[in-house]
Amino acid sequence: MTDTWSVAGRTFTSRLIVGTGKYKDFEQNAAAVAASGAEIVTVAVRRVNVSDPAAPMLTDYIDPKKITYLPNTAGCFNADDAIRTLRLAREAGGWDLVKLEVLGEAKTLYPNMRETLEATEVLAKEGFLPMVYCVDDPIAAKQLEDAGAVAVMPLGAPIGSGLGIQNRVTIRLIVEGASVPVLVDAGVGTASDAAVAMELGCDGVLMNTAIAEAKDPIRMARAMKLAVEAGRDAYLAGRMGVRRYADPSSPLAGLI
Repeated sequence: MTDTWSVAGRTFTSRLIVGTGKYKDFEQNAAAVAASGAEIVTVAVRRVNVSDPAAPMLTDYIDPKKITYLPNTAGCFNADDAIRTLRLAREAGGWDLVKLEVLGEAKTLYPNMRETLEATEVLAKEGFLPMVYCVDDPIAAKQLEDAGAVAVMPLGAPIGSGLGIQNRVTIRLIVEGASVPVLVDAGVGTASDAAVAMELGCDGVLMNTAIAEAKDPIRMARAMKLAVEAGRDAYLAGRMGVRRYADPSSPLAGLI
């Protein structure tokens, strides 16, 4: 049976979401999306070309009729800016499924949770379906869910760091306590990081830099696709118990 996941009533087969920044060009970005098998791409609304109709556009390379666009608020540092940005996105493209991120400061790009929670409440009341970037804190994640988040997206490590999942305990606790999808967002550096996120029971993984800044982005995109699938299979299979000492594969009793 096909293993699918759903967010806000929309069902997807791929559990990998990829970004559209830092690539050499739109052509490379499109090739990476194809290799990843992703069905959702994030788009930074504040960096979309709106002034030069003659310049190439992302939609010329990644068809929004085939791939779901997820507008995001990258670069927003307060609730008002994030809300305004997503209102513009809805006016421009009719999008209601969006990715909300409200950053605290430029050095760490950690989320400002007070502003994030405020923006989530306003957007939900206005009919948006916000998937929300947040700290890896099970209490904060539950507050976002109660405020109207349709998915919570805890960071694995700082955005663009490639450090991998730094706190498996809190990610697992968020998964156990959530009744909306949980996706690791930020910090993935290589395929094993993506597999770990899925082995923890996450519904999906979002990444950009890990693919875009790889020496071979297309091959890395394919590796991430396979890692997400392998991690999901491992989670569903149920891993063996962890033991403090060795346990032989062949019985020691009854030896010749």
